[in-house]
Amino acid sequence: MRLYQMADAVRYEMMNTEELRETFLVEGLFRPNEIEFAYVDLDRTVIGSVVPTDTSLALEAEPELRADYFLERRELGVLNIGGSGSVTVDGKVFDMDKLDVLYVGRGSKDVHFASKDSGSPAQFYLLSYPAHAEYPTAMIKFADMKPVELGSFETCNKRKIYKAIYKDGIKSCQLVMGFTMLEPGSNWNTMPPHTHMRRSEVYFYFDVDPAHRVLHLMGPPDATSHLVMADKEVVISPGWSIHAGVGTKNYTFCWGMGGENQVYDDMDAVTITELR
Repeated sequence: MRLYQMADAVRYEMMNTEELRETFLVEGLFRPNEIEFAYVDLDRTVIGSVVPTDTSLALEAEPELRADYFLERRELGVLNIGGSGSVTVDGKVFDMDKLDVLYVGRGSKDVHFASKDSGSPAQFYLLSYPAHAEYPTAMIKFADMKPVELGSFETCNKRKIYKAIYKDGIKSCQLVMGFTMLEPGSNWNTMPPHTHMRRSEVYFYFDVDPAHRVLHLMGPPDATSHLVMADKEVVISPGWSIHAGVGTKNYTFCWGMGGENQVYDDMDAVTITELR
């Protein structure tokens, strides 16, 4: 389990490109037949990936969690971005195809991940936060999600937002999770930008063409920087930072939040003309 300690807005302004990437960017996930974890001190976030191939892989508590099992005091969101697979939670099997989302509640002890075809394995993205209450494990299929369409071709940000774990969907303690798909010909996300001090956010970019990149904008609105991100990379966004991106081609990204509330549109808007 890799450990990440967040910088504040003061230290951020003195950081060079390498320091920004070391602090806010999580890369090197999705290794075959492995479970990868990153622990972030901001809101006690755990980011991870699971790529089972020939055998199933068990979710275990890393020593840093000081827990008897991973979900003893935590909840978990799972998004499959690969081939068909399954997640077994305390004996109950959830078959997951690409873009299906599973919520696993606090107190679940036995969690296993498997792929149906080792030649085209499932690729599970994990996002976990501490939980003070138990909510039932539940899954939503991609086909059952009703997208919200936003943006336009004129502003290069026509997109569909799919909400999975949120106040009016799968219930959770503090985790909010879903994903946004950019239409072909569109490349801007979350523009105009915003901040929200009540919650930190994690962006996971995927389905990014290997020959292309996403430029993720971050920082206070009047002192922005950027990270150049490749496929299957994750950026951590503190409450004081905007979180927006533009790709050299369309892509998809998973957004996940943890913090004080679960109101999706609780944000402090920033106009484009305020950006510096």
